[in-house]
Amino acid sequence: MDDYDAQPDRKPPPGPELSPAQLQADELDLNAGLSGLAGLIAGACGVDEMLGQVAQFAVQAIPGADGAGVTLIHPDDTGSEGELRIQAWSVTAEFVRVIDTLQYERLGEGPCITCIQSGRPAVTGSLGSDRRWSHFGGSVARMGVHSALALPLTVGDRVVGAINSYAHGKDAFTEHAVQLGSQFAGPAAVSVYNTQLLANTQLRTTQLQQALRSRAVIDQAIGIIRSRTGATAAEAFDRLTRISQREHIKLADVAEQLVDEAVRRARARQQ
Repeated sequence: MDDYDAQPDRKPPPGPELSPAQLQADELDLNAGLSGLAGLIAGACGVDEMLGQVAQFAVQAIPGADGAGVTLIHPDDTGSEGELRIQAWSVTAEFVRVIDTLQYERLGEGPCITCIQSGRPAVTGSLGSDRRWSHFGGSVARMGVHSALALPLTVGDRVVGAINSYAHGKDAFTEHAVQLGSQFAGPAAVSVYNTQLLANTQLRTTQLQQALRSRAVIDQAIGIIRSRTGATAAEAFDRLTRISQREHIKLADVAEQLVDEAVRRARARQQ
């Protein structure tokens, strides 16, 4: 497998040849992780919980991983230009949270950001000497974490996020690990994307419902003002707008207060 970004100018020492038993064990772990993904149902849990479960399965599926995180970028962010906008991320261990906080919030560099921008896995076996992320790599190496494997989560031709795996030892992620990790990342991307899509759809539906309710209340308030003053609809709306600006209150809240006041007066007259 050659389609990944390895650490420049570093040739990892040759590792021991994997025995048939070890290869079989790694395949079983991968299949267990994939089976776990298959059991996840979009909408059955929130985005954060889904990302956390995918991260747990990633640690199981990727040989050499001591911890992992799954990151989701905003749906309108291609990740190719400018600052990366993170929508959500979840990790399996506290040391991964510290590392990714450093990557996203303080330095703006690291294997996850690189792999999202390139759409290719990024591998490093000695973070402290990796010139791609001079600030990030040195800081993480001082934490005792030396290897990283970042895998893009790709749906079609679009990168929606990444899986970040870390290990304390050097050269922990071999080409074999990259291959198995990539096999896991494909289905993981679909699970994460479906959850993101459903969550965003639910959010837009909620916002639309709120907007419709607000519009209904505003229309009611306009009707009340017109019945009291004989104003036109435009004049009544302008009055609501002026009150909103003067009192620094949302237009819908001004309208709701006016409608509530009218209802209280009507009930008082009936008593």
